[in-house]
This record gives sequence, structure tokens and C-alpha cells, in this order.
Amino acid sequence: MPKMVAMAVPHAGGNFERVEREIPQPGPTELLIRVHACGVCHSDTVTVEGLMPGIQYPRVPGHEVIGTVEQVGTEVHGWAVGSRVGVGWFGGSCGHCSRCRRANAFACENVHAATGVTRDGGYASHMVADASAAAHVPDELDSIAAAPLLCAGITTFNALRNCGARAGDIVAIHGIGGLGHLGVQFANRLGFRTIAVNRGREKEQLARSLGAHEYIDSALEDAADALQKMGGAAAIIATVTNAEAMQAIAGGLGPNGTLMAIGVVGEIAVDTLALLSKRAAVKGWYSGVAVDSEDTLAFSVLNDVSSMNEVFPFADAQAAYDRMKSGKARFRVVLQM
Repeated sequence: MPKMVAMAVPHAGGNFERVEREIPQPGPTELLIRVHACGVCHSDTVTVEGLMPGIQYPRVPGHEVIGTVEQVGTEVHGWAVGSRVGVGWFGGSCGHCSRCRRANAFACENVHAATGVTRDGGYASHMVADASAAAHVPDELDSIAAAPLLCAGITTFNALRNCGARAGDIVAIHGIGGLGHLGVQFANRLGFRTIAVNRGREKEQLARSLGAHEYIDSALEDAADALQKMGGAAAIIATVTNAEAMQAIAGGLGPNGTLMAIGVVGEIAVDTLALLSKRAAVKGWYSGVAVDSEDTLAFSVLNDVSSMNEVFPFADAQAAYDRMKSGKARFRVVLQM
């Protein structure tokens, strides 16, 4: 029998180990996927470090998967062998009902598996995914470039299109990193007056080249005050992972503005009087489901949005993960199978 190869975590906190297994057979509602590329996301630490209870080891991480369909389950419709396919975080979610289309997928009773956490993911030559969680991938997208769009891309794109801002409004992208460099591109293409906010001027030229109309150096000036001088932000997409920085910029919201927290920082303190006086809000937004992935990929093709990636061969999964964890990658890390 032919074998597949995977990079598995043997236990919480362990290093990756190369393992060979029988190629799995898809169930009636599943697809067998040959993986071509898989992004290395900070959320993979949930699996590698055992940050969620109930993870069974050994486990194969990876939820930014681009590949082709090799086998189709007997009850699957709309997919064929050879189709390009993408799989994001919610590897067992329905992804197609009207409630999931507009709501947080965590609230849906159909979410029964998370790719790379409760079921094996894309650090492998092959994987199985529920067909309802699979996204069609446009032919125009390169596999390497497309992989990060299935987590970093969908997170920023979904946050922006659900933040309440309208074309022409001021939208600030707070943090120009793995999420932020995509957020600037999406915000610009969606027609917002895009303000990049980052500490230091190292990334100013890059941010402007990606579509930022203005740049705020939060090391030299108070970002909230700077946004207020512009009229106040209709939305702030906070990608940073520093609680003090996130709570400091909340004062930059304008009337009815929303701070969309997509960076994980734990608790932040917010001036409720300021929120009340401006009818402003702080809101979390997390990823999306299969149809959101398809929307993100299609929008990226139409509007020339692309991720900036450091590419590692599959055999160097440990080095790729360590590079991502170091915070020095510019800007996403992708495994090429």
C-alpha cells in the first residue's frame, strides 16, 4: 500500500517527527487531499504546545492548506478528482448554512473538528477533510501565495467587511505584520481611507506600497490622538499582540466606530465613558468558514491581494515553525510539499 508522510507532534511541547502512515480513505462526506502547500500560522501553537484541552497526540498541525482532490467520498457533490481545494481552520464545520454565513462559526453545532487541532491538518503529503469545509481555489492563485489567505487572509478580510465602515471611511490597520500587511491591502481595495499604524518607521515604505494612504509611527506620536486629528476612525483592525498597544489606540475611534480585535492579547482595559459618548464598540472577530474562504480567495484574485511569504521545504517543518515563533518572518511562513 502507498504511504503518506506527515510531520507530527508526538506530545504537547514536543518537536516535530517525520512519520509514515497509510494513506487514509475518505468517509462518505469527505475528501482525500494531496497537499501542495501549508501555511505555518501562530495558531499552530495551540496544537504544538497543547493550549487546548482534549487534543489527542500524535497530531499533525496545519490549517492553511492548498492542494488537489485525490478521492471523493460517496456522498460528496460539487467536487471532482483533480479539483484545486483549500482547507482552513474549521475542518469539520458545515460552512454553508445562512447562520454560519453571517455568524461566528464557534456558535454552530455543526462545528465538530478543527483542522490541525482535533483532526490532522496540512503538515503532510495527504489529509482528509469534510467536503463542506473545503473551499474552491481559483486557478489564477499560486499555491504558496494562496495558503496564508485561508487564515491570515480570511481573518483580516472578514473583519474588514464586518466592521461597519463604508467606502471612503477612515480605517486603521494596527500592526503591519503577518495579518496587517494583508489588512492594508484589503482595506485599500475595499475603498477605505487606509491608515497604517506601527511602531517605528521601518515598515512605512512597505505599508504605503501596499496601499496605506497615511502612516502613523506609534513610537513618535500618540496613535489615538493622530487618528482623532484625522476625524476619528470608523474602524480599527487591531492585529497587534500587545494589550497596552491595543487599549491605547481605542481612543482613536470616531462616532459609531468599532475596534476589531483580531490579535490575541488577553484582557484589555477600555474607557467605557468614551465608548458611550461615541456609541463606539470593541468587538472580536475570528476567521470564518468555507464560503468566507472562497470569498477571500476570489476577492484576492480580482484585486491583486497577495501575501508575502518565507518558503520552507516540507522536511524543514521544525525550522519553519521556529521561524514563525521567532516573530522575525516577513511576513508569513509556508511549507512547500
